[in-house]
Amino acid sequence: MAATHGKTVAHGGEEIPPGKPMSMEQHMLDKGAQMLQSLKPIKKMNQHVCTFALYNHDMTRQIETHHYVTRLNQDFLQCAVYDSDDSSGRLIGVEYIVSDRIFETLPQDEQKLWHSHAHEIKSGLWVNPRVPEMVVKPELESLAKTYGKFWCTWQTDRGDKLPMGPPALMMSPQAEELGIVKLETVKKRDDKYNMSTEAIKSSRAEIPVPERINTQADYWKKSGKGFAVDVEATEMKKIAAFP
Repeated sequence: MAATHGKTVAHGGEEIPPGKPMSMEQHMLDKGAQMLQSLKPIKKMNQHVCTFALYNHDMTRQIETHHYVTRLNQDFLQCAVYDSDDSSGRLIGVEYIVSDRIFETLPQDEQKLWHSHAHEIKSGLWVNPRVPEMVVKPELESLAKTYGKFWCTWQTDRGDKLPMGPPALMMSPQAEELGIVKLETVKKRDDKYNMSTEAIKSSRAEIPVPERINTQADYWKKSGKGFAVDVEATEMKKIAAFP
């Protein structure tokens, strides 16, 4: 990506997304709104996590993701997911994270849409960029027992300049597929943040693996099938006419 005359452009020279540069009036409105409005939900985002995800219906497609995390309580987190941590990063989806205690209360059909986080944590794929491991270690021990449901709403990896089509369910890399995330993809991230995923993995050896990971999660592992969302026309529930 590069900036040209205030526009964000792709390497091929096309603006992504399409649109005119912001006007001075729009910049002024944004600055004024920042001073006058509370923006409380956004200010509750207190962690940046970088990890990798795969499309549930197409394991050949894998993306680096940047989660901006809000913890609502000990059992529930919500994440706004971007395709980068640059100022021009695009909001590509949302992930909800629940504790194992909450996950066990979900209906089985619902559990099939969720993925476990144990391998993602233990393998070093899940990182908090620029935050020392000793600081995040207690949080990681808790996250290793959690489950996530991640919907991607903007498939920028296939070149979509705008959010197109229905959302796609995403999944997390799992232990049986250690090579599932391409080495060059991990190396690119390591170089960006001046870190070693392998070293991080070694430092997390003592993080305990959950005694039980619910087999309904990561459903593709036992079924060999993914989930894809389609859009179909349906009869609308109409608002009653005014008297």
